[in-house]
Amino acid sequence: MVDYSKWKNIEISDDEDETHPNIDTPSLFRWRHQARVERMAESEKEKEELKKKRQSFQARLIDVKERISKKDGDEAALQLELEKIENEGKALDRYESELAKKEKKTPWNVDTISKPGFEKTVINTKPARTADENLTEEEREQRMKQFVKKNEQLCKQYGMLSKYDDSKRFLQQHVELVCEETANYLVIWSINLEMEKKHELMAHVAHQCICMQYILELAKQLDRDPRACFSSFFSKIQQCDPEYRQQFDSEIAGFKGRIQKRAQEKMQEIIAEVEEEEKQQRLGPGGLDPADVFESLPDELKACFESRDIEQLQKIIATMPVEDAKYHMKRCVDSGLWVPNAADAPQDKDESEAKVDDAAGTETAKADATEKDKSKSTKEEPIYAGVSSDDLD
Repeated sequence: MVDYSKWKNIEISDDEDETHPNIDTPSLFRWRHQARVERMAESEKEKEELKKKRQSFQARLIDVKERISKKDGDEAALQLELEKIENEGKALDRYESELAKKEKKTPWNVDTISKPGFEKTVINTKPARTADENLTEEEREQRMKQFVKKNEQLCKQYGMLSKYDDSKRFLQQHVELVCEETANYLVIWSINLEMEKKHELMAHVAHQCICMQYILELAKQLDRDPRACFSSFFSKIQQCDPEYRQQFDSEIAGFKGRIQKRAQEKMQEIIAEVEEEEKQQRLGPGGLDPADVFESLPDELKACFESRDIEQLQKIIATMPVEDAKYHMKRCVDSGLWVPNAADAPQDKDESEAKVDDAAGTETAKADATEKDKSKSTKEEPIYAGVSSDDLD
């Protein structure tokens, strides 16, 4: 059976049922409230005095007992003092019991009707996230350059760490590294290491890069600054369940695979750029690659260029259809394999010979402007006499 009697005696200062028409109601409420506050203050004062007396009693009791145990002084006097102190303690117990009874009979009010079980106030102030989303590509690139210039050595030191505790301690000392720029730098460094065939070091840096990316992802999910999240990540990764560890290792393996693929692509891009530069350097006055033109020539013309047999070249050109002869010889001129007016521009002769050497891979035809067996004239003839540029018009 539930006892509800304790709820019958509750003191309410503004209870309008107990007012009188000849008494000002607000003033009555204030008097009641003031009287209740004064009674509560007096009760608290009595409790504080009892507490001080109890502390003084305990200190004196302990002191007398120690002196009796050490036989410090007259034993009979000490025993009388101990008896006196114990009597004071009994009096304090009776006084405390009376206060408890008095408090129990005191009606409840708005301040004593309930008490908080516990009270705790926690105010978390999360650091504001930087507004990176509003930056332009030029601003991001400029900030990345400044970051690398300032913190490149620290990023490399972090990338070389292997233990989680060491990484956590290092980031605590350099919190400015907990950002997206560090992750981007580690990605670029990993690609360069893979291109240099330093596979083990690449795998080590890739692990540190994934750790930083996990920290950034955790900060994004919690909408907090990454600098406030890295400690939580390192604590979690060292005490995680097998499923989380498997996911983490899988992410590292996938990242290393992407790094290897990107390194191969960059190597192919570099090779293609070098080949393109070499091709541009080989291009003739007409914009054709002598290597491509040489490969497209008929075998008979190839043999003439390789052996530099001008007489045989003349014969083969004479036997070829006019359109074919014009087509092939014009391509040779545009690629620089053949310089028809070498006598007027001797410097082009050396360039032509070099391009033929590059295209054929062997010694190629070169003109002898003073061939005594071919002409007795004092005037120099063009390269490949008998095949002039007029035939192409």
